[in-house]
Amino acid sequence: MGLRGTAAIIGVGSVKPERRMPHRSGIGVAAEAGIKAVRDAGLRRVDIDGLITQMPGETPTALAEYLGLRPTWSHGVVMEGATGTTSVTLAAMALDAGLAKNVLVVIGGLAPGGDMPADGGSRLREQFDAPFGPASGATGWYAMIANRYAHEYGLTDEQRAAVAVQQRENAHGHPDAIFRGIPLTVEDVVTSRMISTPLRLLECVMPTGGAEAVLMTSASRARSGPQEPVYLLGSGMAVDHYTLGGASSLTTSPVAISARRAFEMAGLGPRDMDMVSLYDCYTITVLISLEDAGFVPKGEAGAFVESTDITYRGELPVNTHGGQLSYGQPMVAGGMSHVTESVLQMQGRAGERQVEKLDYCFVNG
Repeated sequence: MGLRGTAAIIGVGSVKPERRMPHRSGIGVAAEAGIKAVRDAGLRRVDIDGLITQMPGETPTALAEYLGLRPTWSHGVVMEGATGTTSVTLAAMALDAGLAKNVLVVIGGLAPGGDMPADGGSRLREQFDAPFGPASGATGWYAMIANRYAHEYGLTDEQRAAVAVQQRENAHGHPDAIFRGIPLTVEDVVTSRMISTPLRLLECVMPTGGAEAVLMTSASRARSGPQEPVYLLGSGMAVDHYTLGGASSLTTSPVAISARRAFEMAGLGPRDMDMVSLYDCYTITVLISLEDAGFVPKGEAGAFVESTDITYRGELPVNTHGGQLSYGQPMVAGGMSHVTESVLQMQGRAGERQVEKLDYCFVNG
C-alpha cells in the first residue's frame, strides 16, 4: 500500500514567473507563494507545523522565521528538477508518520544570475565531463542526449519542435504564463538560434523568478478545507547519475524506474491517466519521459507528439500550463509548477485550459 491515499494537497499558491523582479527578495517571493497556499487551504499560520523548502541561499529555518511559523518538523530538499515532486513525497511521509499535521511546501526565488558555485566533488567530475569550461544544461547534457536519441531511434527537428509548439498553445490558457499570447510555430522553433546542436533557443527553458507552494495534510483532515482534496496515490524515486559519464544510458532515464514504482503503489497504469505533467527543461526531456513512464513505446515519442494533440484539449494533455518552456522556469520552482498546475486541474480550477475529463494525473520531476 505504501503512501497510497494517506495524504492530500488541499491548497496551492503561485507567484507569477517574471524575468525581472526589482525590489523583491528571493525569500519574500517564496513567502508570498506560501501565504497564498495557506489561505487557499483555509488555514492559519498557527495550523502549520511542518515545512519543506528549497530557496537558493536560504534555509527552512529562515523561511519559518520570515513567515512567523513555529514548525515541529522541517526539511530542506535539493533534488534539482525533481525537488517539487520529491518534496510532496516527503511531506506525505511526514504526515503518515505523524510527525506533522499540516505541511507547507514552498519552492522558489529570484531569477538566476551569475555563476553558481560548485562543490569540490562537482569540479572534480566536471574536469572530465566539461574540459573546456563550465557547461549549461543544453551544452553539457541535453544536446548530447538528443543526439544520441536521434542516433538510436531517429528523431527530426520538427518532432522535437512539436513539443514546444503544443506547450505554447497550453500557455495561452494560463494568465500567468510568461509566453501567453505569443504564438509559436514549428518553423519558428527550427529556425531559432542554435544553442547546442541540435537544440535551438525555442526548445530550451525560460529561466525566471517566481515561486510555487502547496499545503498538504492527512487524508483524515483533508475534507475539512474549502478546496477539493487531491490525494497522492503513488510515488517512486530513482537516481542514476550526476554527470553523463556516469549514466547507464543516455536515452533511458530514471523515470523508467520511478514511474513503475509509482504506478505499482497506486494500483494504476499509464492508460488510467487523463493528463501528464512532465519535467521539460528541454524538448527531448518530454519525449524520453513519455516513453520511460510507459505512455509511448521506446523510440516512438517523436512520431507520437507530431501526430497527436497533446494540448489540454487533446487525447493526452501534456503540461497544460505550458511547462517550463512556455509558462517559465521559476528558479528552483520550475518542476514545482507541474505539481501546482496538476492540483488546479484535478480541482477543476484551471480556467480556460481545464481538461474536461480528469480522474487521474501523472507528475514527474
